[in-house]
Amino acid sequence: MTAILSTNGVGTLFSSEPPRKLLVATTEGAAVLERKGLGDPWMHTGQVLTDRHISALMVVGNGSIFAAAHNGGLFRSDDDGMTWESIGDDITMPQVYSLGVRELEDGAVLYAGTEPVGLFESRDNGATWAELPAIKSVPGHERWSFPPPPHDAHTKSFLFDLRHPDTFYVTIEQGALLKTEDGGQSWRELDEFSRPDDEWYKDVHRLISLPSDPDEIYMLTGIGLYCSQDAGETWQRRTDQSFRIGYPDQLILSPQDERLMFMCGAGGNPTTWRKSHRADGWVMRTRDGGRSWEEANKGLPVMAKSNIEAFSACCYPGGYELYAGNTDGEIYSSDDDGETWTRIAEALRPVSKGTHYRVIANSAA
Repeated sequence: MTAILSTNGVGTLFSSEPPRKLLVATTEGAAVLERKGLGDPWMHTGQVLTDRHISALMVVGNGSIFAAAHNGGLFRSDDDGMTWESIGDDITMPQVYSLGVRELEDGAVLYAGTEPVGLFESRDNGATWAELPAIKSVPGHERWSFPPPPHDAHTKSFLFDLRHPDTFYVTIEQGALLKTEDGGQSWRELDEFSRPDDEWYKDVHRLISLPSDPDEIYMLTGIGLYCSQDAGETWQRRTDQSFRIGYPDQLILSPQDERLMFMCGAGGNPTTWRKSHRADGWVMRTRDGGRSWEEANKGLPVMAKSNIEAFSACCYPGGYELYAGNTDGEIYSSDDDGETWTRIAEALRPVSKGTHYRVIANSAA
C-alpha cells in the first residue's frame, strides 16, 4: 500500500495494512519514501516526475495513483508509482490544481480542478475527461480572484456527500463555496458565512464532514474554522483572529474518532511572512468539534520559518498515521493522535502550495 502527501489531493486513505511507501508532492516532482514495515525507518529512495511541481496526489480503489502538476500536466501510475503516463489531453485549462474521487458501486468518478477555475470529470480511470462548464458561470464568478499575480482563482478542494451520488461541494480560492445536486450540471453558492468586514473575500480552503452525519460540515477558510449542521446553509465560526493558527489551510478528521480533528497552517497569512521572516507553521488538535483546542506539536520545529503545507492520514487495522510536509522539505509522521511527531525525511524539495515556498525564502532577514 502506498500512502500520499500533497497540498491539494485526497487527505485520508484506508488500507488493509500499514503503508510501506509514501509519495510526497514537492516543487520538483514526487519524492518516494519507503520502509520495510511499521516501526522501521523511512528512507528517501527516489524522485519521480521531477520536471513538475506536483500540487495533488490521489489513490483510487483500483490501485491507480494520479498526480496533478501546478505547472501543467496530469499523470497516472498503474504500478505503485514506479512509472507514469501522461493523461488528460482533453483538460483544456493550463494548470491542474486539485484532485478528488468518488468511489461508486459501478466504478470511481474522478475530478480535476484547475487554475483558472475549471472542473473536469473522468469515468474511465482518467483515460478521457469531460468538462463540467457550469462552474465557470456561477453568479458572482467575476469576483473570483487570487492575491498573487496573475490573480487567477482556482478550484481548490472537494467534499462528496456519500448518501447522494450527485451531490458534492467545491471550494474556490478565493471566491466561493459551491454545492451541486446534479453531478455538476448546475451550482448554488453557499455564502451565509461571509461578512463584509472579513479580511479575505470568501477564502475557502477545505471541507470535511462527519461520517455519522454528513450534514455536519467543517470548513477552513483563510480567517478561521466554521461549522455547519445543515449541509452548509448556515455556519458558526469556531476560531477567530486570536487563534494560534492565523492562516489555517489543512484539516484532517481522525479515521477512528470523528470528534478528533487536526488543523495545520501558518501563524499569519502569507502577506505577513515577509515582515515576520517566518510562516510559523503549527498543528492544533480538537476533541470536541472545534470548540476547544490544544497544541499537537511535540517533535515539530518550534518558531519555524517554514509552513506545513501538506497534511494527510493513512488508516489501517489497529491504527493510523498522520503525515505532515513543510516548505523546508521536511516530512513528519505521528502514530499517536498527534501527541508526538517524528521527522522521517529532510532536505527534500519544498512541499508548497503554489509559490508559498518562494515567499518564505525571500523573507530571509
